[in-house]
Amino acid sequence: MHNCCSSQEQVNGLNRHGWWRDAVIYQVYVRSFLDSTGDGIGDLAGVRAGLPYLKKLGVDGIWLSPFYPSPQHDHGYDVADYCDVDPVFGDLDEFDQLVAAARRLGVKVLLDVVPNHCSAEHPWFREALAAGPGSAARARFHFADGRGPDGAEPPNNWHAMFGGPAWTRITEADGSPGQWYLHMFTPEQPDWNWRNPEIPAEFDRVLRFWLDRGVDGFRIDVAAGLYKHPELPDSDDPEIDARTRDSVNPLAWNQPEVHDVWRHWRSVCEEYTARDGRERLLVGEVSVPSAREHAKYVRPDELHQAFFFDLLGAPWDADAFRKVISEAMEDIAGTGSTVTWVLNNHDQVRTVTRYGEPAPEASGLGAARARAAALLMLALPGAAYIYQGEELGLPEVVDLPDDVLTDPIFHRTGSRARIRDGCRVPLPWSGQASPFGFTTGAQNAKPWLPQPEYFAEYVTERALADTRSFWHLYRDGLQLRSALPQLGEGTLRWLDAEPGVLAFVRGDGLVCAVNFGTAPTPAPVSGIPLLTSGPCPPGVLAGSTTAWWIADGTPET
Repeated sequence: MHNCCSSQEQVNGLNRHGWWRDAVIYQVYVRSFLDSTGDGIGDLAGVRAGLPYLKKLGVDGIWLSPFYPSPQHDHGYDVADYCDVDPVFGDLDEFDQLVAAARRLGVKVLLDVVPNHCSAEHPWFREALAAGPGSAARARFHFADGRGPDGAEPPNNWHAMFGGPAWTRITEADGSPGQWYLHMFTPEQPDWNWRNPEIPAEFDRVLRFWLDRGVDGFRIDVAAGLYKHPELPDSDDPEIDARTRDSVNPLAWNQPEVHDVWRHWRSVCEEYTARDGRERLLVGEVSVPSAREHAKYVRPDELHQAFFFDLLGAPWDADAFRKVISEAMEDIAGTGSTVTWVLNNHDQVRTVTRYGEPAPEASGLGAARARAAALLMLALPGAAYIYQGEELGLPEVVDLPDDVLTDPIFHRTGSRARIRDGCRVPLPWSGQASPFGFTTGAQNAKPWLPQPEYFAEYVTERALADTRSFWHLYRDGLQLRSALPQLGEGTLRWLDAEPGVLAFVRGDGLVCAVNFGTAPTPAPVSGIPLLTSGPCPPGVLAGSTTAWWIADGTPET
């Protein structure tokens, strides 16, 4: 059982400078959060209705997944109009009401912006298809003639991250075989050509449209993308993106010109901050080879934050976690920014399952490790992002039948490996049967992805009533994090610890220790913990458990 000390001597207020530096942001996957219309798909009004729940949890802000008009080939990451709301999610008036409600509660609102690619139904891409080779309309994208006899082979050998060639050939207006266009994800997501000055100008307009509506910042999809090698040459390993399901191809990602984009976007945000004093945030989805390369994106004049995925990808091992954390603190915090920690998101297997627990049970090793990892993340210096449902301890839904899967990865490859539907199943709110309060429609309303029967064990009403639940662990950790001066922004100092145990001290004597093994070890400090992720007898740190203490004196390093 975790326990939270309420001693006023140990819980003190903290005035923080730069709200984003140690903020905790909750990722709302809009279509799976809460449905207000009864169509089985979550929407902006549902998000607004859920704001009190999130405020009670204690997060500083929310990040909304794309809700723009889209044919939904990749659930909104194929954007047809960057400055509107898809009717399935609401309209601009509903969006404005959501922002106003969040503002009243003191909750920041971040939008997901997708600058690397758009939808094949975007008006500019339709114009490009009609305009023909060599046109100004096609210059907004990567159109090229094919290789080989009659141009029947793609312009280069790159493969898309979601499988298959990264090029699709079109039929010209006269019916003849035509040029090819580049898409690093799916054919329905053509990549923008950022070397064309119309593209940065258009996204400048997009940013200002939403900033004028009161948003607090943006999460930037594929922030290491945008620019491709200007010559689009063949790759030595053309299938590396598809094989790793990551942006690895050095010819397609992490080109040096992208940093100029983030410098400009930072200047736009600072322009708005200068007007009203509200600091706007840019946080990038940055997947690069090393923490040192990652650090380039969060230099003082570029992005405020970039997700540090190395912690998410680290195996459950004390040495691996220490290495990842140390590199982040040295390279990223050294820029003057803070590390942006993340354990999960809408593209990853849920933490309970990833750490060793097959669905549906969540009472064993995977759940214990997920609880321990959550408390570890909240003790680290910097910011943290929580994916919806992690505060409920939801496991991955691994048994969805093929005929309900919507992930384009499955439909392009025919493989269920690394598909993402299992972490996107709609949240359970109440009751004993689907739709578990997710939709307000008729009793037979079906969520867009089916919820398993065992979700009855994870409904929010049950989690709020059970002080031993994941939800209370997150809530208690967030309360202490915002109240204790030792937590939030700052540094950490490693402590000597038993084998398999990771221990560090924050500020003036707050100790966090994680036992990565399954057997109990002696606690690294004496006294009753402030908070633990699982039961800990006095003087003991149980296996697969994290604990926080206020130490008497200075622990040894």
